[in-house]
Amino acid sequence: MDNKSSLTGEYIVIKAMEDGVNVIGLTRGSDTRFHHSEKLDKGEVMIAQFTEHTSAMKVRGNAQIITSHGEIESESKK
Repeated sequence: MDNKSSLTGEYIVIKAMEDGVNVIGLTRGSDTRFHHSEKLDKGEVMIAQFTEHTSAMKVRGNAQIITSHGEIESESKK
């Protein structure tokens, strides 16, 4: 086995439950930074993958998030 994280290559599915859901990719390494963002409208689905460059994702807004570890729904800021 190589020294990459066991989560590298894992996919997640994000379905927007409202307009304007933001999905933000965060970099891997000693300086965590934003490196990519997408805005989804209601009903849009994004399939994302963790890579050697992406260690985390932030979802802002009401969305359904599905992973191999389970399913969760994020909430809108009130």
